[in-house]
Amino acid sequence: MIDPSRTVALVGRPNVGKSRLFNRLCGKRMSIVHDMPGVTRDLISTEVRDDYVLLDTGGIGMEIEMTSKKISVAAEEQVEFAIQAASVILFVVDVREGITNLDEIVAQKLRRYDKDVLLVTNKVDLEENEDLADEFIRLGLGQPLSVSAEHGRGITDLEAVIDEKLGPKPQGSEADKMDRIRISLLGRPNVGKSSIGNRLLKSTRLIVSDVPGTTRDSVELDLDYQHKDGELLKFRLADTAGLRMKRKVDSPVEYFSAVRTQAALDRSDVAFLVIDAVDGVTKQDQALAGDILDAGRALIIVVNKWDLIIDRWTHDPIDGFKNLKHFLKSYEESLRKEMFFLPNPPVLFVSAVTGFEIESMLNAAASIQATLDMKLPTGKLNNLIEKLFEARAPKIVGTKRFKVFYAVQTGSRPLRIRFFCNRVERLDPGYRRYLEKAIIHEFRLSGCPVRFDLVGKARRYEEGEGENVPRQSDTIQNKARIRKMGPDAAKMDTKHPERRKRITQVKAAHNESAKKR
Repeated sequence: MIDPSRTVALVGRPNVGKSRLFNRLCGKRMSIVHDMPGVTRDLISTEVRDDYVLLDTGGIGMEIEMTSKKISVAAEEQVEFAIQAASVILFVVDVREGITNLDEIVAQKLRRYDKDVLLVTNKVDLEENEDLADEFIRLGLGQPLSVSAEHGRGITDLEAVIDEKLGPKPQGSEADKMDRIRISLLGRPNVGKSSIGNRLLKSTRLIVSDVPGTTRDSVELDLDYQHKDGELLKFRLADTAGLRMKRKVDSPVEYFSAVRTQAALDRSDVAFLVIDAVDGVTKQDQALAGDILDAGRALIIVVNKWDLIIDRWTHDPIDGFKNLKHFLKSYEESLRKEMFFLPNPPVLFVSAVTGFEIESMLNAAASIQATLDMKLPTGKLNNLIEKLFEARAPKIVGTKRFKVFYAVQTGSRPLRIRFFCNRVERLDPGYRRYLEKAIIHEFRLSGCPVRFDLVGKARRYEEGEGENVPRQSDTIQNKARIRKMGPDAAKMDTKHPERRKRITQVKAAHNESAKKR
């Protein structure tokens, strides 16, 4: 874990190129870059060269740039947070536009802090433009460092100055490194993802507003949680942009936000799907749940704004229910029916406003994380499959049923099980879900997706495994049928192939003697 004192923050008015410089310094596209002022709203952070933490903030003075007042005020608070948290501040200005009134306001604000401030004049794309940077000396923050974040000019010199200001890396920081559980908050716009994130972080590092679409970048932040049994749990939390239906994504910024959200999901160990308790499950919630399932990520459903339901019940109990607990149980049953295609995920009822049951999210994530790399005993798995086929036979497809010869786990994250079977096409979707849910229930894999890899007869012969293909009498289903018939039947079946061979030999000898006569 990097020493918190080694933190560098990018500060400046909107649209001076802070996000592009952020991406250039960290060596990857972490922050959304667009010509629209105020695109960056949340506090974006990443580790640079495993040496320091780099923060990208929303632009100071966003209200001047036609940004919603609530969001601009929240962004200003984030900038204050970044300035206080950072040991080195990069004050970014635009050399093309010269000094603006807002630049002077920002400079005045920064001079109040006892911090190392580096004045960075951005967009110096040509060498002859470097003289223009001298104008910024009158801001009183020292000699400006000229760079072009877009083309990479001056970045090496800037990195050298940052390293000098930070000083040598403390010894022993590597020993403090721990693998963190990567969790992400996903959901429709304005369901309370950032409010939940702030509750978990116990800070206001994520912008919270009732304006849909407040979060545009996928924000990743570290948090530590002391479990009640004394264990220290370490998480990396990603708060993602609210995903709208694809036909409603009508701007480049929203498109990049959606792409970044998908990338955050792909990096997650556990995904929280946040649902509005008042709205219930919507088609968009179902689509997002399907996306999480397709990504092969463990899933926990979080029903937020439960405080509104509690308030409603307190003032006007809902007819047909004995108490709130009875209503909660009915609500969960209805939700699970709407999300029938999911791997029986945990369902948590929380309130970001009051903090109700918020910490249960971290406990649930830690529990699921512990099962993600589980190894299923092959014998126990095959015995379970056998019992499932006994309890409910698959449908007849064509003239025959789907049959399994052997099952074995082949991977994890997501859990993969390979079925050696008769014909792949005979496994219908309903029976597939039946097998998935039974495996999840038996091995306590709630919220963990299961993938089936079906290997049919034709494929096995193509792969040269024909000699090792089990006989029809060796299928899991046939063994169960024989066991039901009793021990004599089992003996008879063992001898049956041999008896058939002897009968064939007798018939051949009889035919041969008949020809001689």
